Amino acid sequence: MFNKRYFNSRRNRYMVNLFLHTGLRLSEMLDLKWKDINLMTGRLKVVEGKGNKDRILWVNDDMLQEICDWREDQSETLGKVEYVFSTREGKRLKDRDIREMLYKYSEKALNKRISPHTLRHTYATDLYRQTKDIRLVQKALGHADLSTTMIYTHIVDDELESALKSFRK
Repeated sequence: MFNKRYFNSRRNRYMVNLFLHTGLRLSEMLDLKWKDINLMTGRLKVVEGKGNKDRILWVNDDMLQEICDWREDQSETLGKVEYVFSTREGKRLKDRDIREMLYKYSEKALNKRISPHTLRHTYATDLYRQTKDIRLVQKALGHADLSTTMIYTHIVDDELESALKSFRK
């Protein structure tokens, strides 16, 4: 689906993977700078996210390797740039461009429209399924109010209901 021959396509693949591994908001992804990522530890600092709040996230070793690969690829193509995901001129991307890219790829691959928020939702749901810790999900997403995060428990509750209703049929 992502053509590795083209810079923008490679960038988009790395970006989608980082959305799924961090649950970043679209604005946070667009504002992410290389100085905010520790390439040794996988520590990623969200600077002035929603509500002007900072937060710290970590990525696993596989995602960290992808980030390092992307940095090398981007540097070879553009030289030194400030933003992790930039235009071919090294400038900040526009949110509209990312939305349109996701719509295009998702319609082609899944026959439905996926937005950046859908990727954030997927991250949160997967994190909750794995940890069963709603406070951890709240902190990872940067939600001020726990009630905003509680939607992810309902999704898992629906799955539990379905599983229990079909148990030992």
